[in-house]
Amino acid sequence: MDIRFGTDGWRAVISDTFTFANVRLVAQAIADVVCQQYPDVAPVRMVVGFDTRFLSDRYAREVACVLAANGIQVDLTHADTPTPVISHAIVLHRAQGGVMITASHNPPRYNGIKFKAAYGGSASPADCKRVEARLLQNEQEGRKPLILDFDEAHAQGLIRRFDPRPAYRDHLATLVDFETIGRGGLRVVVDAMYGAGRGYLAEFLRDAGAEVVELRGEMNPGFNGIHPEPIERYLQPLAEALSGGDWHLGLATDGDADRIGAMAPDGRFIDPHVIMSLSLRYLIEQRQQRGMVVKTVSTTQMLNRLAARYGLELRETPVGFNHISDLMMNHDVLIGGEESGGISIKGHIPEGDGVLMGMLLAEILAAHGGDCQALLNDLVQEVGAFYYARNDFQLRTINGQPPFTKSEMVQRLMQSPPATLAGMPVARVLSNDGVKYMLQDDSWLLIRPSGTEPVLRMYAEARSAIMVTSLLQAGETLVPPPGKLNGSH
Repeated sequence: MDIRFGTDGWRAVISDTFTFANVRLVAQAIADVVCQQYPDVAPVRMVVGFDTRFLSDRYAREVACVLAANGIQVDLTHADTPTPVISHAIVLHRAQGGVMITASHNPPRYNGIKFKAAYGGSASPADCKRVEARLLQNEQEGRKPLILDFDEAHAQGLIRRFDPRPAYRDHLATLVDFETIGRGGLRVVVDAMYGAGRGYLAEFLRDAGAEVVELRGEMNPGFNGIHPEPIERYLQPLAEALSGGDWHLGLATDGDADRIGAMAPDGRFIDPHVIMSLSLRYLIEQRQQRGMVVKTVSTTQMLNRLAARYGLELRETPVGFNHISDLMMNHDVLIGGEESGGISIKGHIPEGDGVLMGMLLAEILAAHGGDCQALLNDLVQEVGAFYYARNDFQLRTINGQPPFTKSEMVQRLMQSPPATLAGMPVARVLSNDGVKYMLQDDSWLLIRPSGTEPVLRMYAEARSAIMVTSLLQAGETLVPPPGKLNGSH
């Protein structure tokens, strides 16, 4: 058995490694770890939720039955639910943790388990290691998972079903000005991408007074064959819908709605870098808030420029929202986020939230008169033009494992860093998560393996689209053997 937790839980291919038997093993290990962490709490309480993927609801019931057999009080959602809504429920219910059945933005053949801590964010890397160690110990001792019949556990009150939507909506109203959205008279297209955000963002925008059309909001466990990731290449239906009417904004959430993407009415993709930058500027200038700015190593330098302009401290972390969560819990963080679209703000749980950020972006646009192009132009005038792209390469696996570890790749790349990239001098080289080459004009190239799938990612940001392409091409020449690739997209 080889079950490993990546940057945000365990993910695997359904019916290959992600099986009911393995899900029960992981649930038992989580139960062991949580009960050991809270020996004086009786009963330990955990929240369990699930997304729209194939069998997610059934996997969630199995997890609930294992937790209940271990004496844990389980609050199980009655329907598919966004991850950030589960995280909010953990805090609201004063639970000791939670489990979310989801593979987030990964392809339809995957499913996964996100292990959440009492603060609502992802469990720490140390706690995930404890779960892995417990899995191994239970296997070595021949210990089988405990499990109760669902109906029996429900009758005993160990499992209760609940609807987390009303409480989450009330909390959202403390972070977003629904009245400002309503006064803006916005017309918004929302693309749920068949994920667990279906009904949430669209419904809340309607509550605020916006006119909304929701795309891909029906139940489709295979996501109609798409990756449920709100990036430009997967949002053609959103672009087509925007072109067919008089709309102000397009919004999209991923498979479990902890990520956000957006589109201007002309079909221009508004990536999370821009969403974070617009949000930071709005929180400071309109709400008069202050605090630390936190971003991952793969996130835009626009935030650095804004933080410097406003005199705010900025921290850069490895990829993975758990690193942002640590800082949000221990410092006065105004906004934290990553290039993939996981973003959170002061007053919220330390967890990326696509529903929240979609609502906040609608508020920002409404406050700016509903003119998306003018809003984007204002940002460019303030921080300059930045262009960004990411290429993903499927790694050839050997016995199911990538051809090199992250540490091996970093070591090889750091041995002889180039003096120039795409004709520009390299100012410095960073290695806190993969290898990042910083150029003198704030352009950069990052090479790092994914923490959740056998994929090598290359990211680049520059002052022109041509330079972004040049940096990505240069990155392909740097990848050390045997790490060559099964194509890019």
